[in-house]
Amino acid sequence: MKISVSQLPGIGQKIVLKTAEESMLVLIVHHTGKRELYFFEDADSDEADFAMDLTPDETRELGAQLLGATYQPVDADQLKVFKKQIVIDYVELKEQSSIAYKTIEDSEIRNRTGATVIGIVQGDETIAIPDSDTVLEPGNVIMCIGKKDQLESLAALCKGEE
Repeated sequence: MKISVSQLPGIGQKIVLKTAEESMLVLIVHHTGKRELYFFEDADSDEADFAMDLTPDETRELGAQLLGATYQPVDADQLKVFKKQIVIDYVELKEQSSIAYKTIEDSEIRNRTGATVIGIVQGDETIAIPDSDTVLEPGNVIMCIGKKDQLESLAALCKGEE
């Protein structure tokens, strides 16, 4: 994939992604936060086959979905292992945990365990790439990434065993 970025004076930034199959995505990011997404089946075409406007939140959600923050096509019991033994895991937050009812920032998960929160399932709602002011509630399932020992520390913290 070829990616090019150019400035649009007075507007913002234009990001062009050309695929090996000669299709193209164009993302215009305005200074106001508005995003415009265009798809061209043929990268040489002057007219987009598809276009849509996205809010900043919708853009983050789309990015998170593309990264696999809410769905990994693997067996639920199997962990996804990346280079240098980086793992994604899901941990349920228990009532007795010292981080229950705290924001991600106030809980200091990253400082205390080394693990990073990349998603939260709250009942039927999934929050991909949650903001630091997101409150952690008992029963939340926290999607996290880190090394095995970091995730074990986070699991103990979420169970109230720190």
